[in-house]
Amino acid sequence: MIENLHQLEKNALAEIQAATNESEIIAIRTKYLGRKGLITQLLRDIAKVPQEQRPLFGKRCNDVKELLTSRIEEVLRLQSGQNAEEALLKEKIDVTLPGRAVKYGRTHPVTQVAQEICSIFSSFGFSVVEGPEVELDYYNFEALNIPKDHPARDMQDTFYIEENIVLRTHTSPVQVRVMEKVKPPVRILSPGRVYRRDSDVSHTPMFHQIEGLLVDQGITFGDLKGILAVFLKIIFGQETKIRFRPSFFPFTEPSAEVDICCVICKGEGCRVCKQSGWLEILGSGMVDPAVFKYVGYDSEKYTGFAFGLGLERIAMLKYGVSDIRLFFENDFRFLRQF
Repeated sequence: MIENLHQLEKNALAEIQAATNESEIIAIRTKYLGRKGLITQLLRDIAKVPQEQRPLFGKRCNDVKELLTSRIEEVLRLQSGQNAEEALLKEKIDVTLPGRAVKYGRTHPVTQVAQEICSIFSSFGFSVVEGPEVELDYYNFEALNIPKDHPARDMQDTFYIEENIVLRTHTSPVQVRVMEKVKPPVRILSPGRVYRRDSDVSHTPMFHQIEGLLVDQGITFGDLKGILAVFLKIIFGQETKIRFRPSFFPFTEPSAEVDICCVICKGEGCRVCKQSGWLEILGSGMVDPAVFKYVGYDSEKYTGFAFGLGLERIAMLKYGVSDIRLFFENDFRFLRQF
């Protein structure tokens, strides 16, 4: 038994010396010193040792146990220190390296255009007013001189929530709501989201509009032309050529489409302007007296003009964007250019 103990000690020390990591050391400790370990088994078999040799054998077992325990703890301490040092080397920070730049968000290009337009018209004395996107049919159509049987309703593919409730197709209902509450003079700008059943490279089911309204005594078509001309030259440059074309809108009479010289080809003709040299930019006109009747304005005393434009279209022309869907895809590579 003494010889077995001596060989066990020799084997254990050799295994401890050969161990390369903490898990191997723990396995050796369990093998020799655990509850079912080899040293423990020898101590349990002490009855098999001749009586006169038992004190010596027991002392020898305890000495081997203490030696192995001490050696294992020492190796574990060294291994733990080495692991900590390796971890520090991996995690060390070179304080001389330049810091990582913080990436800041940017204002969406459509929002940038909206803010610029609102700023321009605010300098003209216009107030910015907003209204509900879920709108009554009355405000979206009827009060704008578009009764239920009017063919102009076919001009706008509408999302109906209920028979008399729609997702607004323009921001003109805001103008009606304001005129119901405010007597002239009125000078407002109404930006916001609008909805129509349309989707392709130049149309989306949801898009953004800004519409303006000015009502007062003595307002003429010349005032409309003057304000829009100044606005467009600020947006697209002082050299921008502008023209007004007769058109039709049920809530304005007379009505006009406003075109600018193509910003891509400078009027020479290209795919964007369909070789015409001109780009349609907004609709406008003098407020139809029939609309004034719905809000109780005296059309003999007051006149006014209204206009409307799509923000995405302005942004596409201003920044040279060919596909409107890029504004809604949230591609960082696209957005960070603005």
